[in-house]
Amino acid sequence: MKYALLDTGNCRKLEQVGKYRLIRPALNAFWSPSLPQKEWDRADGVFERDSTGGGKWKWSCNVPESWLVQWGDFELNVKPTNFGHLGFFAEQYTNWEWFRKVIPIIPGKARMLNLFAYSGVGSMAMAEAGAQVTHLDAARGMIDWGKSNQQINDKVPDTIRWIADDVQKFIRREIKRGNKYNGIALDPPTFGRGSKGELWKIEQHLGQLLQDCRTLKDDSKPFFIVLSCHSPGFSPLVLERMVCDVFGKGESYLGEMKVPEGKKHSLPAGNFVRFAQGFDEKVCGLVKV
Repeated sequence: MKYALLDTGNCRKLEQVGKYRLIRPALNAFWSPSLPQKEWDRADGVFERDSTGGGKWKWSCNVPESWLVQWGDFELNVKPTNFGHLGFFAEQYTNWEWFRKVIPIIPGKARMLNLFAYSGVGSMAMAEAGAQVTHLDAARGMIDWGKSNQQINDKVPDTIRWIADDVQKFIRREIKRGNKYNGIALDPPTFGRGSKGELWKIEQHLGQLLQDCRTLKDDSKPFFIVLSCHSPGFSPLVLERMVCDVFGKGESYLGEMKVPEGKKHSLPAGNFVRFAQGFDEKVCGLVKV
C-alpha cells in the first residue's frame, strides 16, 4: 500500500498512509480544501496539536502500532508519534532520487555522511546507489527505526553504519581522525538536543557546522552537500548563500521541498539546496554559482 497526499486546506492535510487515512496539521495550507468534506470525514485518525508542541491522535478505528507503506521506491515502517510524525518526511523524495543519480558518478567507493538523519530513508538511498554511508542521529530510537527500515528493503546493501550521537561532537571527532567524505546530507532542526542533552539552535550553530563539514570534504573526488531545513527565515537563497560562503565556487540547485497533491497541486514543506563540485552540471541538474 502506498502513501499519497490526497488534499490540503484550512491548515490541515489529508493523507492516505497505506490502508489508513489520516489528517495532520499543515500550517502553511491557508487555502480551502479541494475535496468535499465527506472525503475528510472518512479519516481513520486525526492528530491535534497542543500548546506544548506535541499533541494527541484521535482514532475512529483500531489502528496497529505500526504498519508498512510504500514511498520513494521504499517500503517504510510507519509509526504515528506523539509529535504527529509518521517516521518519514515525504517531501525529501526528490533528494533520494538525486542521490541515486549522482553517487554512481563518483569514482571508486563513495563515502557519504548523513546528519540529523532521522529514520534512515536518505541513508538507504545512498547505500542503494553504491555508497558507504555513515548515518548519524542523536535519538537511539531513530537509529533502531532506521535499521528496521533497512531490514525490510532487501535491495539496500548492508553498507550503512548506524550511530547515535550528538552531531557537533561526532563531526569534531571525525576531523581529528582525519576521515573524509564525498557527500554530506543534513536536515537540521530549528531546535534540538544531542544524545546527552547538548543544545542545538540552527541560527547559532549551522554556520560552524558547515565549516566543520568543509574540513571533512574529500578534495580528491567530486563532492556534494545537500542542505535542507524547515526553519522560518532559512529560505532557499539563504541556504545557498551559507553553503557557497563556506565551500566556494561550484554548481547548485535550490528550491522548496514539496509533496505532490493529486495531479495539479503540491504542498510546500521546507527548503533545500544541492551544491556540488567536480561534477558535470548537466548530469546533476545544477547551475554554476
